[in-house]
Amino acid sequence: MVLVLGVSAGAGGARAMLTHSDQPHLPPIDRCTVARRVGAGVEEAVFEAIDLMRRSADRRDEFITGIAVTCRCALHADAIRAEAGRSRLTIVDEPLAQLRYLRFSGQLPDEGAVLLYDLGAAGLTLTEADCRTDAILAARYSTVLGGDAHDTLLRWHLAHGGVTIDKTTSRTYKEALSATPVLAVGDPATGTRMVVTRSDFGELVAAGIHHSVSYVRQLLEETGVAPQGLALLGGCTRNPGIRDALAQLLDLPVIYDPEPEFVSARGAVLMATQLPSARRVRGVRFSAMPALRPPKATPVSRRKLVAALAVTATLGATVVGLLAADHEPTRPATHGNTVPTPMEIARTPPNPLTPK
Repeated sequence: MVLVLGVSAGAGGARAMLTHSDQPHLPPIDRCTVARRVGAGVEEAVFEAIDLMRRSADRRDEFITGIAVTCRCALHADAIRAEAGRSRLTIVDEPLAQLRYLRFSGQLPDEGAVLLYDLGAAGLTLTEADCRTDAILAARYSTVLGGDAHDTLLRWHLAHGGVTIDKTTSRTYKEALSATPVLAVGDPATGTRMVVTRSDFGELVAAGIHHSVSYVRQLLEETGVAPQGLALLGGCTRNPGIRDALAQLLDLPVIYDPEPEFVSARGAVLMATQLPSARRVRGVRFSAMPALRPPKATPVSRRKLVAALAVTATLGATVVGLLAADHEPTRPATHGNTVPTPMEIARTPPNPLTPK
């Protein structure tokens, strides 16, 4: 067993999971959530999470053999790539990591398509993918619905009852409503108290949920492929009321992991596991490689032959020198002084139906 680290990057920050390579589905050795600082890029939260988990591994006298980071957009991937420097990590398209973990945990259908409904802090990401090939059939993103919008709606509702709270407190109350149907809240300044229920919250977010359902139907009309299941991802889908509403409105079998906000990080763990044995995580190949024709033999003059031998001798000496240098003892990498290695990028396979 080797120790690997999976990180998911998003507009709200980063989540990291430290675990053994064959145990992505079990409670991790350690994990953390790092919120994105106001005005900072997502890469700051990502590398803070990586540093926290590296220190956790050091305390256990263990070494992290592979790191994979999931991203949902090219902008985040470019920022992380630019900041990585000497760090050895793989950048993975987020839907690919999500599909990988859902398949590993036995939740993904064997055939047909699946719809990934990822409701995160900043917005909703919809992805329809082929379950067998991981090919993306269609993808959409909307900022109309998301965790931050839910926090704002809850603060507005409480303010009408005389309770004023900040964003952090409203998020705590929102998450609490995922576990309990009734919650008593209070204003820390005035002492005013009121009761908010899960049904109250459901009414606040109902319009956004209905909007997302119409958004889903538009996407499915464009692809013409009916999904075999609806995978609910992201921390917002922890709320049972939201899950029940989506299942009823879309009439699709629901795929739900007990920790939907960590599905991407767990998928990243599976991708990081491949690092010791492969330089690049490759996607699905949809067409055979064309056969290469052997070059036609052409006569070689004596002068060209002599020149070729001279070049070969020179290259041979160079190779010998490089091999000698490669056998020189190297110092083991220490924390904060990682040996520079190429960065690897794993991308989601393209849509085979899209014309080239």
